[in-house]
Amino acid sequence: MLAFLKSDLFLRFLGGFVLGTVGVFALQPSAPPALTTPAMAASASAAPQVADNASL
Repeated sequence: MLAFLKSDLFLRFLGGFVLGTVGVFALQPSAPPALTTPAMAASASAAPQVADNASL
């Protein structure tokens, strides 16, 4: 087991995860994208119409 932890294969594998983690945190945008809008919930007045249509 100790030989595997010191092997070149394991060190390169671990290095890939380290580089990926650094990249994920370094490339995070500081502001949300400008082209998207937040989702809006249905208004309370729409709920009775759905209930009325359900009885048809």
